[in-house]
Amino acid sequence: MEPESKELISLSRKLFIEETDHELPEHVRTRDMRYTDFKVFAHGGVCLIQSCKDNYLGRIVCHKSLRKEFVNSKEERIRFLREARVTAMLQHPNTIPVYDISRDNMGRYFFTMKLLHGHTLHSIFENLKQNNQEIAQEFKLNRMLGAYIQIANALDYAHEHGVIHRDIKPMNIAIGAYGEVHLIDWGLAKVGHKSDEEADIEVKKESLSPLSDFRLTRAGELKATPLYMSPEQVNRDRNLDARSDIYSLGTVLYEILTLENMVEGKTVQEVMDNINNARFIPPSKRKPERKVPPELEEICLKCVELDPNNRYQKVSELINDIRKFREDSLDV
Repeated sequence: MEPESKELISLSRKLFIEETDHELPEHVRTRDMRYTDFKVFAHGGVCLIQSCKDNYLGRIVCHKSLRKEFVNSKEERIRFLREARVTAMLQHPNTIPVYDISRDNMGRYFFTMKLLHGHTLHSIFENLKQNNQEIAQEFKLNRMLGAYIQIANALDYAHEHGVIHRDIKPMNIAIGAYGEVHLIDWGLAKVGHKSDEEADIEVKKESLSPLSDFRLTRAGELKATPLYMSPEQVNRDRNLDARSDIYSLGTVLYEILTLENMVEGKTVQEVMDNINNARFIPPSKRKPERKVPPELEEICLKCVELDPNNRYQKVSELINDIRKFREDSLDV
């Protein structure tokens, strides 16, 4: 098999919003009983996530659809279609395979994808905080860094295809029972335009105030997402690029090292101010009892530099430094 260069990907495989944001033709819908035995297992801000049986292929899949109150919102429909198509088009071992996209009998959009089993990184952190010994034994630092590298690989691949995730957080990192790792939820992904003129129009449409933008992870849900945002996201930077995702990766690494959120705050405004002013305690001082390796702290702090020019410029650079640390310091 002939290796595929990143230069070739950059030239010929970039994703564009013109390919991800168009609505399906009206005649496209699933009218038969292909999907049955639905069981709800998660409610997103605007989505309903269920397991169901695909009777064509005889397997259980994940079925994601818009909640009925958002079906008539064109903005949410387009966002939903973008998530489905970006997830499908980014064919990488650490992204979820998408199987189908259509409308149901009521004309509501849905897509199906691989049903994941296991833990989110968020649930692993919560179990570790509660001193769950089984989880602690299973997810030692070396295993966590291995999973982290896989997520970084997925993100590197996405960036090479012109896609910025914009919602990197522990809840969106899934680790399966057999070691599989997936970066999920591409609903906020930023995809470029084929023309600069269209890109300028899109930027103007997205020019919201910082406070209104905290709708970001779905209809009124703030939860932990602002804690992982880059300063560029908080400030609605029109030129936000892949280095924003690198900042968010740094906040996840911080949590791996400390089991604490990097940025604290009792209100959204306080969180925003702390992000904008780089007000956080370095990992080794935040949790000295965890004996944070200096090399990993240096990597983490480089990711979360306030100025994007001082961060890693590509995810591949971050991956190389994590790999070097593992090779030099851990029994692998």
